[in-house]
Amino acid sequence: MKDSLRQQFERLAFRLAELDALLADGSAAADMKRYRALTREQSEVAGLVERYRRYQRHEADLAAARDMLADPEMAEMAREEIATAEAALAALDVELQLALIPKDPDDERNAFLEIRAGAGGDESALFAGDLARMYLRFAEGQGWRTEILSENVSDLGGYKELVVRIEGDGVYGRLKFESGGHRVQRVPATEAQGRIHTSACTIAVMPEPDETEAITLNPADLRIDTFRASGAGGQHINKTDSAVRVVHLPTGIVAECQDGRSQHSNKAKALQVLQARIQDKERSERAAKEAATRKGLIGTGDRSDRIRTYNFPQGRLTDHRINLTLYKLGQIMDGDLGDVIQGLLAAQAAEQLAQLEEGRA
Repeated sequence: MKDSLRQQFERLAFRLAELDALLADGSAAADMKRYRALTREQSEVAGLVERYRRYQRHEADLAAARDMLADPEMAEMAREEIATAEAALAALDVELQLALIPKDPDDERNAFLEIRAGAGGDESALFAGDLARMYLRFAEGQGWRTEILSENVSDLGGYKELVVRIEGDGVYGRLKFESGGHRVQRVPATEAQGRIHTSACTIAVMPEPDETEAITLNPADLRIDTFRASGAGGQHINKTDSAVRVVHLPTGIVAECQDGRSQHSNKAKALQVLQARIQDKERSERAAKEAATRKGLIGTGDRSDRIRTYNFPQGRLTDHRINLTLYKLGQIMDGDLGDVIQGLLAAQAAEQLAQLEEGRA
């Protein structure tokens, strides 16, 4: 283990002792917000320090086994113990480095998934429908709950625009790298000559704002319109103006919801989406500023970034950010996104580790 890493864990061990003393003092519970923050920090730091202590025990075992090598009768046992200790140390070293990577507080949040058809007309809308099915199937496999908040259905099927709320453990952390431009190459059903067409959709994944930390919207900055909701082909038409569209006048950001049965619930959901979009805009602007000084491997999540190509004739998916190519497009479109997401998470971890090393240098 590098000395810089060891020093960080020694500081954490000292911090754990401080936290234990603070929480043992009954006065800490007087401020419940601070008490919860301290308890959370203690739990995280204790886990890190326990792994570091385990690493130190394996180091002691390795040193003892090397001492045993001098005794011919113990040499074979010593070599076995050395191999075991070295393997455990190597695995723990990687684990401890990863544990020091700062966690995104939004990763555990629910998320809003927005799919919007782009260049390509009807074929783009059909592709948006395919992407919606892919994400909904993936969510189902994860045990997440989904709720369609608004949809604009295309004449030939698919969606011009779709907004879905996804609820479950770690939704945003697993889906956040899906934001960006998705390109499809295939022969459309409407193509008589069998020519391959290229079209695109954009995806935005936004964490659901924490109610205690959500930005405060000034009512004077909002224009709220109601209209009659409608589904595909005129089905499920509500007889009342229950659908709600909210416009944030300073930014021009719009959100709407038409899925609920009451105007009140639709308004509440539309305001949630609006807050998420405003915060997503602020997050994108911060990321753009950071990218001006440091090029991120995964990208900013901006919708203009072309992140992925789905080539149906070749059965190929390519994620351009990490040069990942998989020839299992049929399975992926059926919701098998595990390899893609794991590849992106691993790339992010490697990038963050490199940044930590630069900071320690």
